[in-house]
Amino acid sequence: MDKRIAWNKGRLVGQKVPLKLQEIWSIRTRLEIANNIRELAMFNLGIYSKLRACDLVALKVADIMRSGDILARTSIVQHKTGTHVQFEITPLTRKTVKAWIDNKSLKYVDFLFPSRMQKGHAYNDTELFSNGA
Repeated sequence: MDKRIAWNKGRLVGQKVPLKLQEIWSIRTRLEIANNIRELAMFNLGIYSKLRACDLVALKVADIMRSGDILARTSIVQHKTGTHVQFEITPLTRKTVKAWIDNKSLKYVDFLFPSRMQKGHAYNDTELFSNGA
């Protein structure tokens, strides 16, 4: 009988090790040097809010902004669990997100991180693979 090798033999599976503080600062510094406002805002908001990617890309400007100011704390309903989640937005994150919104002249009804492929749609993870990356 043919003996099969497990697909995950020798591979790391399961939960990944969290980023170290030094790695976070390194990524942030590279994004700042590259003047990549969108990714910097997305990275900061993702790291500090601890939202799942599907919840992060579904955020609208109105979810985190009132009267032209980024909120210090807000809440959303998670897609996966349907539960309300409250999170803080740090001053550094507020600054980068505000810069992103101003740079793109986003309105309250717009997605915070709109798709680069389809106007008016949320970011879609298939965009990552569309250019052969």
